[in-house]
Amino acid sequence: MKTHLNMSRIIILLLVTSLYACASDIYVAGDSSLLKDQAVSETISEYRIGVDDTVSINVWRNPELTITVPVRPDGKISMPLIGDINAAGLTPIEVASSIQKLLQSFIRDPNVTVIVTELHSHEYLTRLRVTGAVNTPISLNYRQGMTVLDAVLAAGSINNFAAPNGTRLYRKIKGKTHVVKIRLGDILYEGLLETNIDLRPGDIITVPERVF
Repeated sequence: MKTHLNMSRIIILLLVTSLYACASDIYVAGDSSLLKDQAVSETISEYRIGVDDTVSINVWRNPELTITVPVRPDGKISMPLIGDINAAGLTPIEVASSIQKLLQSFIRDPNVTVIVTELHSHEYLTRLRVTGAVNTPISLNYRQGMTVLDAVLAAGSINNFAAPNGTRLYRKIKGKTHVVKIRLGDILYEGLLETNIDLRPGDIITVPERVF
């Protein structure tokens, strides 16, 4: 009897371990904040500026040097005092560092921030996709502040065959795809917004169909 109980405990432990391993890349609402923070960090640090992107350059305490400019076909942007500098192929942090070094000849301890305000060169890398049991599967441009609900409504909301609480959001972070559980039915019908998370460039939302 004792041996039987021990074996039962071992089997239960193995099942729990197996389920945990299978779910290691699936984040519920309570964990999704960590996923969002990682995505924000990656987007800021690794996005490489391209031709036709628009960048906003802010030089602290020097409003006359704060500008918003497009990246020209030659990959450069123009700034007061320092003229043309390369931007295409560099991250915002790298461009800010270059500007900062050049401004040191004119300003004491310059503090420069570069933000990409319009993404054109990497359009398909940054697009959002909504697929599955929605009225109009869609690929749409990412806009800052968009949430799961915004994207689903842009896709015409769910259709009559959807199982909305089985919705999944797929997000790539550092080359690895992570999965976030989205309780879309709770969002649409109950006003429960815990999983109505902010979207990030490249996110994919998939709404499954009901099993009949």
